[in-house]
Amino acid sequence: MITAIHNLVYSDDPTATRAFFKDVLRWPFVSEGARGDAAVGGQGTGGSDPAEWLIFGTGRSELGVHPTSEVHEGREWSAPRHHAIAIMCDDMEATVAELAGRGAEFSGEVQDMGFGRGTMLKVPGADDMLLYEARHAKAYDLT
Repeated sequence: MITAIHNLVYSDDPTATRAFFKDVLRWPFVSEGARGDAAVGGQGTGGSDPAEWLIFGTGRSELGVHPTSEVHEGREWSAPRHHAIAIMCDDMEATVAELAGRGAEFSGEVQDMGFGRGTMLKVPGADDMLLYEARHAKAYDLT
């Protein structure tokens, strides 16, 4: 049956985005070569050039379903249907400091978001991703 979730990030500068995931977030990866089709038998090429088609291991994951409209504390809000990627951590201050030391930039200060504390992590060539320390129950260890 289903073995994993494959997240997709569409980038105006895929080389910069891949370099960020590789060098700043330090996610492990395999390479599918320059066109994304060079691996034989799903083993990867062994390459590490961000100009190649790198596929990143992102660690544990979970999936939440959020409403597109709701009334919360007497205020109505809505958002268009979309998908988003959020990156979870256990210690916001330590994670922000470590990533900033590797060159990461953030769109603002860490804020209380109700479900946890978070900030938007700037991703070169792509949309920002939420980095947050969850207060909600976590599902990523259930599998």
